[in-house]
Amino acid sequence: MNLKISALQFIREVKSGNISAEDFIAQTMEQIQNVDGTLHAFLSLNDNAVDQARAIDKKIKSGEKIGQCYGMPISIKDNICIKDTKTTCASKMLENFIAPYDATVITKLKQQDAIFVGKVNLDEFAMGLTTEFSAYGPSKNPWNLDYVPGGSSGGSAVSVRAFECVASLGSDTGGSVRNPASFCSTVGYKPTYGLISRYGLISYANSIEQIGPLTRTVEDAAFMLNIIAGLDPNDNTTVDNNNEDYLKNIDSGIEGKKIGIITEMIGEGIAPSVLSATKDAISKLEGLGAICEEISLDMVKYSVAAYYTITATEAGSNLARYDNLRYGYDFSVEGYEFNSYIEKARKKLGPEVTRRMILGGFVPSAGHA
Repeated sequence: MNLKISALQFIREVKSGNISAEDFIAQTMEQIQNVDGTLHAFLSLNDNAVDQARAIDKKIKSGEKIGQCYGMPISIKDNICIKDTKTTCASKMLENFIAPYDATVITKLKQQDAIFVGKVNLDEFAMGLTTEFSAYGPSKNPWNLDYVPGGSSGGSAVSVRAFECVASLGSDTGGSVRNPASFCSTVGYKPTYGLISRYGLISYANSIEQIGPLTRTVEDAAFMLNIIAGLDPNDNTTVDNNNEDYLKNIDSGIEGKKIGIITEMIGEGIAPSVLSATKDAISKLEGLGAICEEISLDMVKYSVAAYYTITATEAGSNLARYDNLRYGYDFSVEGYEFNSYIEKARKKLGPEVTRRMILGGFVPSAGHA
């Protein structure tokens, strides 16, 4: 069976009866067993995935209404909650945390008969760009095991590229979907803030992060967006997208579309190989009829500083809850005074999280007002 097919191809094949969801899921789980010992994309697996796929096949044969996904195997970044499933954020602090509810994106995918094959690796609490900061070990780039897969959604990108699923959900604060998608040669899309509900996403930086799909094709990303986008009463930052169909105009081409090329992003300090690839992409876009124009965005030089100021401050606030009283490791408070108790609890956090947490306490100091 060809595990390399796209999500939309999978749906067409199952819908037509050429393949069964059960067989595809069974072989997908076998693929995970065969390659993931080396790649380490997954932190946990869904032991009921094959049974769930069998149930999908029975619904198809009996003529029951089937959701749009037809049993499509999807991996989920381990900072997105699935009810009654371990959700660790790749941290020892949440090693035994069982999510009590589904994230909104999970609810929507379940309603469309998606099957979650497992939870995948990330930089601890989504803080990093390499997936080397996972408390459970780094993921490997499937193209070259000596290379990182990018991050923080590295497990998502690896699982898609290594044919351990047909699509994945990650989260993106400062590139955490787009970066690993680039490193692993998949499609990664960070939607506009508010387009997708963050309810059930364990927060890093609330005002910037978004859940986004990683897929093998642009069409698959649009298909995923059709399912998970839209207004959510549980997240007051979401907006109504009026049930827009993101697949509707996907084949209409880009002729006449104007694309801005930021001058500051293709100038000094850019690696020659990256610059060459960027110019090649511009040429291809122009060959398809797009109008590419250089524009200056002087504020770009402040972007990294602004990113770390905002995210560190919000992360410091969000991480305050991991105090072993509400969340975290379970050890007795007996014999500790408050500061030493908190200090012991926080030692379970990794170096990158600790660094950003310290910075997050420093940035909003009254002395900077």
